[in-house]
Amino acid sequence: MSFDQTVNTDGPIPGETVRHGTGVNSTRAFPTEGYPHNLDPFVLFERFYIEPDDGFPTHPHKGFEIVSYMLDGGMEHGDSLGVSHTAYEGDAMHIVAGGGIEHSEMPADGASCNGLQLWVNLPREKKEMDASYADADADELPTHEVEGATITTVVGEGSPLSTVTEITYEDVRVDGMWEWTAPEGWSGFLFGVEGEGAVDGEAFGTGDVLPVSEAGGTTVEGELRLVAVAGEPYGQPIQQRGPFVF
Repeated sequence: MSFDQTVNTDGPIPGETVRHGTGVNSTRAFPTEGYPHNLDPFVLFERFYIEPDDGFPTHPHKGFEIVSYMLDGGMEHGDSLGVSHTAYEGDAMHIVAGGGIEHSEMPADGASCNGLQLWVNLPREKKEMDASYADADADELPTHEVEGATITTVVGEGSPLSTVTEITYEDVRVDGMWEWTAPEGWSGFLFGVEGEGAVDGEAFGTGDVLPVSEAGGTTVEGELRLVAVAGEPYGQPIQQRGPFVF
């Protein structure tokens, strides 16, 4: 699967429901039928909902990075590197699939869970790099307050997680007005986790996404929780074929 990577949106758009072959439902921000684009350097982003009897049994990946961030419940991770770890609310996991890794993602403790998953492209010269895994508990992710918002850094300054591709990934709880800023020339997106508000004066709520080719300089108002993600584009085609990115 290969998507056009041209960003063409005048404002927020709704995410779309995707049902995976394993029975897991997700709200996907991109790419979707309504927004069939990657967002260089990002391959896809979605919020997943795993019921107790569902999950993602062992499957392969290669050619990109994965950042998983838990919102509720626990998810058990096991991989071909020999790692076994359960992430709970506020915890994050980072995988470099590189030249190849197999892993499983299953609900923990016989209960449902939900979280966010981001796929980040690797540049051509690093597609075959060694696979690796890292995680961070909620209390290891730095949180600070700014005017109008409380921000937890999942990836970025102060976080123990560091991606190969330079990105910033923030969990933002807005109470009033907050301005999203990112380095010049970076692309990125906002995704609504809960609550209602507005971005640059347009309605924005749970499951909505604002993809932009020039991240930052966006005003968010209301009482809502969202994630703000930005990264430096590679300017290379993103070719996704199921669990592989070439």
